[in-house]
Amino acid sequence: MADVSHRGDLKGHPDVREMGARYDRMMGRRDVAFIDAPVFLVGLYCVISPWVVGFSAAEATLATHNLVIGIAIGLLALGFTVAPERMYGMSWAMCAIGVWMFFSPWVIATSPSTEAIWSNFIVGALAFLLGLMAAWQVRTRHNNGSPAPG
Repeated sequence: MADVSHRGDLKGHPDVREMGARYDRMMGRRDVAFIDAPVFLVGLYCVISPWVVGFSAAEATLATHNLVIGIAIGLLALGFTVAPERMYGMSWAMCAIGVWMFFSPWVIATSPSTEAIWSNFIVGALAFLLGLMAAWQVRTRHNNGSPAPG
């Protein structure tokens, strides 16, 4: 059996240039990776917020709404992680979800509680800001000459 392990310096490896270029491409397209986890956590909080804050029984329609929107945010986070070069164009969808979350307590529930309003306001603000951050990163990268993902 041949010893294929390379101990020491890789300067003599025949594919060192290609490996370096591939490494640069892989790391270069993950410039907004720090946004993936917070987006997922915002989605997770949105899912559990009716039970954590305590408006699941009084406002069942808003609780169901938050469950569905939280799953959508979580799926966006999963997409940002799995296929970032294709999904970061969806960062504007995060902004739209954030704006919707501001107004959803009054549209979905007849008389929302203060806790439900504040919870949805916080989720909306975070979703909007994370969407803006992702969109700004994509735009900055595109303006610097790199191909924009998405």
